[in-house]
Amino acid sequence: MATDDSDYKENYMAGAPLLTGGGEWKPKNIIDAISEIQQFYVIESKGQNIPAEFLTLEGTIGFFKMGVGSGFKEAVFVFFLFPVFEFYLIPFVFHAPVTSMKILLNVVPFALLIANTLLCFYVSRYYVGTLTRKAINSLFLGRASILFMKSLLLYALYFCAAKLATPERVWVVAQYFNQNAESFYYGVLSILPHVIPTTIMCSIAMLLSAFLPYGSAYFLDRRRRWKRHKNQAKVTGH
Repeated sequence: MATDDSDYKENYMAGAPLLTGGGEWKPKNIIDAISEIQQFYVIESKGQNIPAEFLTLEGTIGFFKMGVGSGFKEAVFVFFLFPVFEFYLIPFVFHAPVTSMKILLNVVPFALLIANTLLCFYVSRYYVGTLTRKAINSLFLGRASILFMKSLLLYALYFCAAKLATPERVWVVAQYFNQNAESFYYGVLSILPHVIPTTIMCSIAMLLSAFLPYGSAYFLDRRRRWKRHKNQAKVTGH
């Protein structure tokens, strides 16, 4: 874990690790961030009460920046691959592929987004304890904020492009393709009706990947609280 050894120490007393000192956590990637959250979880799940301030402002910002960086890479991946696959490869290169092939091709631009969203779902199971919650909230908030902004930007750009692409303007641009001008012209006109509906689906996918991990963490937390309350009621008879 990326921290100063003088600030972070684990002592094992009665089988429970003891966390002392303060720490400045600066995860290098999302796997590193999740690994550190897992360590927080192990310590807190053993019953050690750790104040939220143990994760300092710098450490909180470190997890937030990691979330922003992860979300930014996912959004850029989608932003560049999405139009290539949806508006060029699928309609013009593969020419109406079979359903299974089309589904696979549609998933490719979202591969990184899906992978990191699944990782976030995985880490939401550790949403227990003050320190662990704070780290997860910072990571999720950074990722959700950038994906939210990118989804709106993606929609706005493609919406404006679809509205500006009148047949007259498309034909003007097509003239630069010389002998392929006619093919370009009819190709663009054929995909125009699909631009906005497909972009809406893409934006929704990014929004879901941004906020569903939050929902998952909240649901699991509420479920744990309900089970704990139910068990206490059985013990006390109330």
